[in-house]
Amino acid sequence: MRTPTRIPDRPPNPYDELASLADPEETLEEIPVGVPHDTASADPVEDDPLGLGLTYDLPDEPSGEESAEEDAWSPPDHRRARRSRSRRRRRRLSAVPRTAKLLFGVVACAAFLALADRCAVMYAEKKAQQTLQRQLHLEAAPQVDIHGFPFLTQVFAKRLSRVDVTVPDVAADRVSLAKVRASARDVRLTGNLPSDVRGAVIGNLDGEVLLAFDDLNRELGASQVRFSDHGDNSIRAVGKLSVAGEELRVRAQARLRRDGDRGISTDIDGMSVDIPRVATYRPGKDKGLVLHRETADRISRDAARAKALLSVPAVAERLGVPKEAAALALRDEDRLREITGAPRFVERLMRVNLVDVVVDHPWLLKRIGIDPKLVTALIGLRPPELSDRLSLSFQLPKQAKDLHLRHVTVERDGIRADLTGVELPVGKGR
Repeated sequence: MRTPTRIPDRPPNPYDELASLADPEETLEEIPVGVPHDTASADPVEDDPLGLGLTYDLPDEPSGEESAEEDAWSPPDHRRARRSRSRRRRRRLSAVPRTAKLLFGVVACAAFLALADRCAVMYAEKKAQQTLQRQLHLEAAPQVDIHGFPFLTQVFAKRLSRVDVTVPDVAADRVSLAKVRASARDVRLTGNLPSDVRGAVIGNLDGEVLLAFDDLNRELGASQVRFSDHGDNSIRAVGKLSVAGEELRVRAQARLRRDGDRGISTDIDGMSVDIPRVATYRPGKDKGLVLHRETADRISRDAARAKALLSVPAVAERLGVPKEAAALALRDEDRLREITGAPRFVERLMRVNLVDVVVDHPWLLKRIGIDPKLVTALIGLRPPELSDRLSLSFQLPKQAKDLHLRHVTVERDGIRADLTGVELPVGKGR
């Protein structure tokens, strides 16, 4: 007869078993201190209750001496750190090849020499600027640029390859030159170098001078004249002229010409003086006085003024009116209106030269509505007086007596001329 199986009153709780397995204190109490984990328990189930081959690794407890060392603190040794860094730097420098060190030294020496050479150039340029300003009596110091490298070797050889000089505002006769630019080549130094440089000889010099219209307008402003480019290497001059208490407008065309090889002057032609809204006077050998359109129109509409003109036979003839027709017009208003109303009358009247007529018949000016004193004073002006007001000229300064001008041209900003010189002595050795 089989023994019946006993069923427990309460089934086991699986969470109680897991809790007992997860309790570390209970497990640690069962493991003796100092005994290896694999031999601490004879029951492999207790060591590895899950059967996964896992074991406990307990940390080693520090001894008393090691705990004391960890608790103790000592300050860092900075001297030792610096000595360590210094030793590392020496090791790195010792690793640099000797050739590289030599190259570095050569580069440093070359840089020092180049700096010294540039300092010498700047000093020489400054001294040259002061000397030129003093000798040429300049208001502003010129600009001097010494070319070529190295400079010191050129000085010891007593020969400079090229020197550029720019001088502003040089006095030249009635006006000033806006700019003088020169480039000197093959400059041979004289004297005991390097301390006593007495002068130099310029082998070849070329440059240019500029006479600016702005400077001309400012410096010749007393005559109220303005100059500008007129094309075809000529200059337009426009200004004002006071005659008999009236401001008249004067115009002229100035043509340039070289005055020898050291100066420039102008020939004035095409000169005219305008009486506003009345007439234009042209002095010179082609002297003339012609009416403006406003005056001609006014005469053609005014019977009294028209009769005054036709009463002078020389004027009637120049207008193309026969003597019989002119005499009839003086008596018949309809015939007068027929002559003065013709489309070509005003054009013909504007071309009539009244200079000699005014001289022979001074009363005519007043009759046609023109101030006779103004015209008489204007005609009395001599052409040289007007030309002098409009002319311009300049000469190179006496200090530059060995320089010569070539190829004078008129440009938009002024008058430009080439400058040349050969074997020019400069300084004390002149």
